[in-house]
Amino acid sequence: MNPALELLRPYPFERLRALLAPLAPPPDRLPINLSIGEPKHPTPRVLLEALAGALPTLANYPATKGTDALREAIAGWLMRRYRLRRVDPQTQVLPVNGSREALFAFAQATIDAHGNALVLVPNPGYQIYEGAALLAGAQLRYLPTTRSGGWRMPLERVSAQDWQRVRLVYACSPGNPTGHVMSLQEWQELFALADRHDFLIAADECYSEIYFDEAQPPLGALEAAERLGRTGFARLVCFSSLSKRSNAPGLRSGFVAGDARALERFLAYRTYHGCAMSPATQAASIAAWNDESHVIDNRRRYAGKFAQAQPRISRVLPAAMPQAAFYLWAQTPGDDAHYASTLYAEQNVLVLPGSFLARTVEGTNPGAGYVRIALVADEAQVVAATERILAHAAQSAC
Repeated sequence: MNPALELLRPYPFERLRALLAPLAPPPDRLPINLSIGEPKHPTPRVLLEALAGALPTLANYPATKGTDALREAIAGWLMRRYRLRRVDPQTQVLPVNGSREALFAFAQATIDAHGNALVLVPNPGYQIYEGAALLAGAQLRYLPTTRSGGWRMPLERVSAQDWQRVRLVYACSPGNPTGHVMSLQEWQELFALADRHDFLIAADECYSEIYFDEAQPPLGALEAAERLGRTGFARLVCFSSLSKRSNAPGLRSGFVAGDARALERFLAYRTYHGCAMSPATQAASIAAWNDESHVIDNRRRYAGKFAQAQPRISRVLPAAMPQAAFYLWAQTPGDDAHYASTLYAEQNVLVLPGSFLARTVEGTNPGAGYVRIALVADEAQVVAATERILAHAAQSAC
């Protein structure tokens, strides 16, 4: 077996289950789970109808590169969403089975396991980045994203010597769990370093369509590259999916887009990997990428829940409105794991300890003292959870 498997750490939700296993929540309170970022809004009818209508296509083997129609739909969406002049559907877009699968596979395809490679990841962050790097044979550098640092990745902490070893940087914008959206200046700094040291940037944008002002969508990586005059999206690949945008996490549909040379090599890897997207899934994806009405309605619902919950929860757990995404990154009045366990035991509400999303580096865990609250449940449950969080705070103060 691959010895790197021994380096993998338990997933945050495994740790949460172990933390809560000895506890018995009050049976008269129905459970409300705000710990996992799984969308709960209904999957749009336009997607479901396209999926059902395409079921006869399951008799055909799909191509790893996907259909021309799907790549054209994705390229068209990218150009509309980010006001891009041109995205070539033949060379700059690949469909993938959800962004998680692609974020993991990209490291396997791009890292030379014998080259002393270094991969940079945000801390706290999505654990897939860590596992992908370790199983690709790379070493990790965790960059703490903190309130005092404006939630940005502190690239200045990487030495000139270490930059020479960097082969891949994972950037998550909008960020999980902080909701931070990288600015044009942040992208410019990262692009300059990629040019100087010749590494690839994997831009995870799976939360890009959950934002709160229709007039101000979050800046995207490809958009930033074009605004900075970087034709061809050199050294940049972005990852997105329909899971959050279209409430279809079970569809397992997303895309990668950007640097044509990187995608050419990634396609070669994927051809051997055996991960072509189902023809029916492709048909449903085309329908979803070509429809914005359900996405606007989705944002409206999230905005309403944040308007209800954020001001009230912030009275007892300081939590600024995120720039995007559906998480509150809330400060706890003590140890975050203790807070999560007592909230569960007393109120039957699940939230995720922030320390479970981060790694302790040089004695500091940047997720400690926070919990991630995913406002994914329906409106009534979010209101009920808010009331229980306030009741828990009042009881703890007695």
